[in-house]
Amino acid sequence: MSNNDPDELPALYASRGFTTRVGFGERAAVLTVDLFRAFTDPASPLYLPVDPVVDSTASLLGHARARGIPVIHTVVQYSSPAEAPTLIRKNPVLGRLTAGSDFLEVEPRLKPVDSDIVITKYGASAFFNSTLQPTLTGLGIDTLIITGIATSGCVRATAVDAIQHGYRPIVPRECVGDRFDTAHQVSLAEIDAKYADVEALADVITLLETEQEPQQ
Repeated sequence: MSNNDPDELPALYASRGFTTRVGFGERAAVLTVDLFRAFTDPASPLYLPVDPVVDSTASLLGHARARGIPVIHTVVQYSSPAEAPTLIRKNPVLGRLTAGSDFLEVEPRLKPVDSDIVITKYGASAFFNSTLQPTLTGLGIDTLIITGIATSGCVRATAVDAIQHGYRPIVPRECVGDRFDTAHQVSLAEIDAKYADVEALADVITLLETEQEPQQ
């Protein structure tokens, strides 16, 4: 087996003792990572062509909301570059994500309903310097279903932090995407091996409907 073929990564990790499943716990929430107009609107300089990801995530959110499962959206917004000076120095385009920008709304196809929660995100991980962890604690969440973009960046960083904080991370395969397919596929394999359960969307929906009690 070579070490250069991304398709071989799952088998390689499995042969080394990785890829065990964490499964669902007792109470799940769905998190959307960076699925806001800065990344989903073709007019934005940060745009990613991820319409299938948005459509799949919309389907998942519909099922989650129908069962009262919390939905949490993240939106990056800086009041000043001083809130993330080195990150913006490395990625100057992020400096456009300031109050007043037309691109700070959650993607319209995922438009939050009254029961949804929207939090501000400041770094690659949705946990970094945000209110995500206290929100999850307050809701009694032990399982975090992670959707969004990009698989190799913010999705991966969020999955790493989720498992390090003791949550059970689940990543529906169809609900994440990236600018480059190779980066996407390699990252999915590594996330699945070490940080989260990467599952088919249909299987995640089935588990939501069969293993999660309707929430109030």
